[in-house]
Amino acid sequence: MHINRRSFIKAAAAVAATSGIPLSSQANQATACAFKTRLYKALIAKVADDATCERLAKSGFLGVELTNKDVTIEQARQGRLTAAKHGVKIHSFMYGWAQFNNADPAARRASIDDVKRIIQISAEYGASVMLLVPCRIDVAMPKPSQFKIEFDPRSLHVKRVADGDPAAYAEYIAAQNNATDLTRQAVEELIPVAAREGVTVALENVWNNLWVLPDFATAFTRSFDNPWVQAYFDLGNSLRYAPTEEWLRKLNNTIVKLHIKDFKIDRTKKNDGEFVPIGKGSIDWKSVRKVIDEIGYNGWVTIESSGYTDSEHSALMDRFFAGQGA
Repeated sequence: MHINRRSFIKAAAAVAATSGIPLSSQANQATACAFKTRLYKALIAKVADDATCERLAKSGFLGVELTNKDVTIEQARQGRLTAAKHGVKIHSFMYGWAQFNNADPAARRASIDDVKRIIQISAEYGASVMLLVPCRIDVAMPKPSQFKIEFDPRSLHVKRVADGDPAAYAEYIAAQNNATDLTRQAVEELIPVAAREGVTVALENVWNNLWVLPDFATAFTRSFDNPWVQAYFDLGNSLRYAPTEEWLRKLNNTIVKLHIKDFKIDRTKKNDGEFVPIGKGSIDWKSVRKVIDEIGYNGWVTIESSGYTDSEHSALMDRFFAGQGA
């Protein structure tokens, strides 16, 4: 892949921006502990208005990830100024669900164009990353604990997803391969926009029934071989498929942002478990903090969970960052 000087400079800036090292006003968020990596806490909000930013800052959160897509360029610029006034950094924008595998070409085109618009909105907010879930499939598939994926390392087409006859999940395999092909086409089209705006497209692991194992998800993210396409990893979303520590080690330096939530595994339940307040589930938070340090991730960790007040979440994050669990 050829990168010219201008693109190289922008890519270098993206690496610095997405590393999670905040502005000087956020310096007090860095955890003073034995870990070599530094983590910074953030919450999710719809918009960056005065009330929201004041609430976040008072609770000890100097970072925010925004979600409201119905904003204009001018509103994003104003939101950036409002956040800065309160010492809050808009570090990411959560686009969420795209429709890159929609059977209707017009719907796919509309989805791609809308993501391009949000990349521009993210840039105006001053966010270094836009979270993207490319698509979803809903067909018969193995249970999370049954997945054993075999895929071609070049095409990333799946050959088998579980033990036994592949024909048992032929529909799922076909849907997975179609989603991979269409997502690759769509994301390749997004890359020039991301590079121009200085916003990394971060593919998130989420309950979309695609790229569900660490090796496969990592191979998909790395296949773009481009600094503007990386991974947004959620510490709780994919626990039912593999331990959080394994996901971290595999995705490794593709990770540009982290979400935090907890999940309690119960293989007798429909979804092999349920989401619970952080610290009430099956994740070993002391172990996870050590692995975050092991892979060298420095940056924002954004809570996507409930069950506590903002202040309680803030204290919980301090404990987790210091290696004391949650």
